[in-house]
Amino acid sequence: MEAALAEELGDIAQQSTTMKVHNQVPGGVHCSGDLTDSYRINLHSRIASRVLMRMGHSSYSNENDIYDLVLAQPWEDWFDVDHTIRVDVTAVKSPLRSLEFTTLKIKDAVCDRFRDQFNKRPSVNTREPDMRIVGFLDQRNFTIYLDTSGEALFKRGWREETGDAPLRENLAAGMLRVSGWKPGTVLFDPMCGSGTILIEAAQQVQGIPSGARRKFAFEKFHTFDPAPWQAMKSAIKANPLPESPTIFGSDISGDMVAMTRHNLKMAGIMFDVPLKQIEAQEVKPPTEQPGILLTNPPYGERIGVRGDSTIPADEMAVGFYSALGTTLKQRFAGWTVFLFTADLSLPKLLRLKEARKTPFFNGALECRLFRFDMVAGYNRREEAKPKQD
Repeated sequence: MEAALAEELGDIAQQSTTMKVHNQVPGGVHCSGDLTDSYRINLHSRIASRVLMRMGHSSYSNENDIYDLVLAQPWEDWFDVDHTIRVDVTAVKSPLRSLEFTTLKIKDAVCDRFRDQFNKRPSVNTREPDMRIVGFLDQRNFTIYLDTSGEALFKRGWREETGDAPLRENLAAGMLRVSGWKPGTVLFDPMCGSGTILIEAAQQVQGIPSGARRKFAFEKFHTFDPAPWQAMKSAIKANPLPESPTIFGSDISGDMVAMTRHNLKMAGIMFDVPLKQIEAQEVKPPTEQPGILLTNPPYGERIGVRGDSTIPADEMAVGFYSALGTTLKQRFAGWTVFLFTADLSLPKLLRLKEARKTPFFNGALECRLFRFDMVAGYNRREEAKPKQD
């Protein structure tokens, strides 16, 4: 999602005189600015997972080099010895043998820095730390960061209930941006699950920033200035509510439809998002004008919510996707369809040729966002068949 994030950060930077967006790197985007720019990104970025502030960077040959760099950082300028900490390390092609040992060395360096100055050291809390310290190693270089976000940014603060495998909110936001959807465009999710895609879109329509209802780690920094933060939050202007619906959803499961309704309410959505309980292969376009159909199709058991549990999952999936492909061809001419899946054979199952595929990772799982342009020509062969309603 680096390209989508870089584009989004460019939009956010337009509200600032100091923020600049730099290069994309695997797993992230570099940007620079005033500390208040980190407040701004945390508040408004729907795609980022965390906003990390770079504290130090150098080459290394062993764990002692890493310890020395971390020890040299003025941690006490940022947080208190009474704040709890957690250390996480990520590595790509690092020659060091143990990431656990490296993590321990970083923690020791932070604690030793405080002990040298205050005769006291911070405690570790891996579950709900006040401060998260993040190390990143490649083959030759080590970078140490202080996390300004706290809990991962996909945790928007509204989710109480989820389905079996909810989509992360920032992943849904990234897919919306890659699909080219904008508020005002018709959006339909026919397998909406707990409603993540619909809620991300609805919050954008209403003008609710992703971080409007949660706390951040930077609020505990010594340098935290509440005045610009309050000003930033006060400057949020809600958009006028749409007069007629443009966002629609459905799901095979009545429980999921009820959960989506509840989640929309929890997320502060004040306008109507029409929802139906219906099987995906039976759906019809919710509006006359074509729009974007974006969904994360279920696999295995969720396909069979009302199916026959004696049929093996892959046989059931073949039947389901074959019927879905027919529905898309017959009923959704003019629509742009995006399906997000880990199953790379999906176009074949649908009997459709994708116009584009964008690689995404859902956690460690490699996925694709397949785009299908449903041109009217798909219909020609079907038109010869007797119509069924």
